[in-house]
Amino acid sequence: MLATKRFSALFATFAALTAGGALAAPAATVDALVTPAWLERKGRVEPLALGAEIRNGDRIRTGDGARVYLKLAEGSTVKLGANAGLGFFSRSLRPQRDFKAALDVAAGAFRFTTDVLRRVRSRDVSIRVGTATAGIRGTDVWGRTNAEEDLICLLDGRIEVSQAGAAEPVVLSEPLSYAVVPKGGALKIAKVDAAELQKWARETEILAGDGAQQKGGKWKLTLGAQPSEAAALETYDILRGAGFAPKIAPQMLESGGWNYEVLLVGFADEEEALKAAARLKAAAGLDATTAR
Repeated sequence: MLATKRFSALFATFAALTAGGALAAPAATVDALVTPAWLERKGRVEPLALGAEIRNGDRIRTGDGARVYLKLAEGSTVKLGANAGLGFFSRSLRPQRDFKAALDVAAGAFRFTTDVLRRVRSRDVSIRVGTATAGIRGTDVWGRTNAEEDLICLLDGRIEVSQAGAAEPVVLSEPLSYAVVPKGGALKIAKVDAAELQKWARETEILAGDGAQQKGGKWKLTLGAQPSEAAALETYDILRGAGFAPKIAPQMLESGGWNYEVLLVGFADEEEALKAAARLKAAAGLDATTAR
């Protein structure tokens, strides 16, 4: 009950401040992603881009097979799996030192991992997973919400978990213990074995060969050089509609004219770029070639 009340208070405070503009420093940025994924901000929906700043009130949605890694200002990482939905609420003026946030997982799987070596003066994070809420201060948590249940599993540390409407929270301090709330049922405590946990973890992890874009990636996909800006924008719009965030690179020709190249950037190697090209072809029907 206490964790639920604390989340509700944080949620209400941050939501009320959403209209006040961007934070002094980014509370979170997109560190890696497997597309398609979308960002909703103030009613506008656009593809999620590598390196994008995540602001108070933003919502992230992922598609089939997608993954998203968010790096929080105080060093923690939030990982989202496929077909997930996350509301992000934070209003810290100095988020690198004093970090407060409420994360609302409306669908799918997530993982929250704290950087325990990062010096932070204060950290206060609440995560709502369907009808279950966890209060977190320095820990590693995995969870999901679907049509059958809401689940929060402790991987390391200590958390308080509450069910909406329940009188008292439960404390999880033993690794691999989890709280689960069946739809229409009461909160229960159980323990997961290592083999099952590995399956859960795969729902939120980006592995080699997944076709991820990540910071520092030198490879790119090119969809060809278009002879006009209008033609490039047509390809650009198709990609964005499918949940990809391309760039347009103008190239001056020796003749004095211009070509416009449509690109997806940030792949670690050619294998990752080729995997992404296959996903792009399936989603948007467009062919792309790799380049460095």
